[in-house]
Amino acid sequence: MKKEKDPRYAHDDLPPVKNVFLYAFRCVFKIVMIAYFGISSFLLSLLVFPIFRILFRKNFTVKARACVKFTFWYFIKFIQLVRLSSFSLQGKEILNNATSKIIVANHPSILDVVYLIAVVPNADCIVRGGLMSSPMAGVIRNLYIVNTIGVDEMLEKSTESLKKGANLIIFPEGTRTPRHGLNPYKRGAARIALKAQSDVIPVYFGGNDKYGIGKHDPFFSYNHSGKCYHYDIRVLDTIKIQDYASLEPQIAARHLTEEMHRRIAAKALEVDKRIL
Repeated sequence: MKKEKDPRYAHDDLPPVKNVFLYAFRCVFKIVMIAYFGISSFLLSLLVFPIFRILFRKNFTVKARACVKFTFWYFIKFIQLVRLSSFSLQGKEILNNATSKIIVANHPSILDVVYLIAVVPNADCIVRGGLMSSPMAGVIRNLYIVNTIGVDEMLEKSTESLKKGANLIIFPEGTRTPRHGLNPYKRGAARIALKAQSDVIPVYFGGNDKYGIGKHDPFFSYNHSGKCYHYDIRVLDTIKIQDYASLEPQIAARHLTEEMHRRIAAKALEVDKRIL
């Protein structure tokens, strides 16, 4: 029996394509850029990381993350140059000065993690286990935490990473944000923050329609307006973990998760009423 798709991911409200030839070109170019990104990631793990392990034995992880950050920054600047994507970032100084922080965000598209890793120093990340069968597998295996390991192991690895000074990126919805509304937030990010005693920095991803790089979107698809994908990225006020010190762990995790959701949802309602 065919599984019914969540109506929140539906794209029946999309306007007609204005220019069929431009739309087809954008679709093809998007696919080329995805392939380019995948091949680059594969070569990074195959050729660059082995050299880094020889040159930087004691601090390989930090140096390799810096290399990935530079590579991802180059990639987003390149797709900006070719008019596939553009972005604005409010609160960049908060991310620049972050150390041992948890960064949580909504997740409308496949590019969100690329943008965050490109601007967050020493970024660790909890990533979907399915990506271990992608060209990104080598990068993930060397640098990031896969969400398919046990909960206790994930807590331990995340806490250890934070205590070493890394900033941990988490998408608390656990999947990509629907085109209409937000998914419930899982408590994993809050549990890690409480265990590591790390403050939380919420980030909101807004901008125009991400049809073509969202969940359940056809592979050969693109924003029907024909315009490039624009990312309006807003870094929100930091949530201080000390504010939850007097609460029982389970209650603190619930309240902290609710606060993450409230802040991101409030910003979404403020700047993009279409999605709520």
